[in-house]
Amino acid sequence: MIVDEEKKISALQEEFNQVFPYLKIDFSFPPKATGQHKFNTSSQEQNKMLGIYKIIPNDEKIIITPDMTVASLEEQFTRIYGLNTQVLRKSGKIWLETTVTDAWTLEEQNHQGEALSKNIH
Repeated sequence: MIVDEEKKISALQEEFNQVFPYLKIDFSFPPKATGQHKFNTSSQEQNKMLGIYKIIPNDEKIIITPDMTVASLEEQFTRIYGLNTQVLRKSGKIWLETTVTDAWTLEEQNHQGEALSKNIH
């Protein structure tokens, strides 16, 4: 999956979730006054094009593959777009941060999310 900066953030999130159905990608937009990061992208931010956040003036693109680690994906979004990024993994009916397992690949995270969600009724 190639990250297209001409897409709305919501479209990127939907495409990511189609490729990895047990994962979700979210971005933080720090409030100007406090500097704290707030994950759970607001609908106002979701309607913006990803390209408006790009801080690297070249044509560098993010290519998301199943074998890339969560840490690598999050680092690329920070470096290229200046966005703090969080990948969340489904666990039953809730979404968990993958902070402890950021060294796992997206494929491993997705399989773990599937395993944790299949046995929940």
